[in-house]
Amino acid sequence: MPEHPMPDPPAAPTPVTGGEALVRALAAHGVTRAFGIPGTHNLEIYRHLAAYRIDHLGPRHEQGAGYAADAYARVCGQPGVAITTTGPALLNIAAAVGQAYSDSVPLLVVSPGMPLRHPRQSTGLLHEMRSQTEALRGVAAVSHRVSSAEEIGVAVARAFTLFRTRRPRPVHIEIPLDLLTAVEPAGPVRTAPPSCPATADPDALAAAGEA
Repeated sequence: MPEHPMPDPPAAPTPVTGGEALVRALAAHGVTRAFGIPGTHNLEIYRHLAAYRIDHLGPRHEQGAGYAADAYARVCGQPGVAITTTGPALLNIAAAVGQAYSDSVPLLVVSPGMPLRHPRQSTGLLHEMRSQTEALRGVAAVSHRVSSAEEIGVAVARAFTLFRTRRPRPVHIEIPLDLLTAVEPAGPVRTAPPSCPATADPDALAAAGEA
């Protein structure tokens, strides 16, 4: 009997930075445009936007970026994406996030954060805050700080899952600085399930109409 050929071994995961892991996850979910302002801590994100064909529009202020992403979501029917840097820049966008929550707009805000091993005390690090995650949790539906490079793609998929399956409201993802620049092997991009529009039972609609 002829021998069966051995299957090819699975391809090894490709090493990418945390910044590229984020951008490729956004691209995998159909993101083609982002709003924001480059800053010292988020350059590793901006470095990869063009390679994944994500256009960037930069307003004069982060609050403008938030409202622009909000308007994009309302007009285009796709989640709006805004990128800020740490500290004051993230707080600048909080007003737009709060409005998106009030109006049920799918808005994804991504920001860098203090490194994973940053101590829980004031050390004078640039744009140091007590907790960016907690600050945004007061105005967003979800504010999540990832703790590993692998978790970046998972967090993006979770955000888009929430947009597609629940009442759409803003989500904030914080990525520690050291994870943005760390190079780690990354497997396939995780994606959110496709949205399934709810359909009503025709008999139930008829009964409601009669009532």
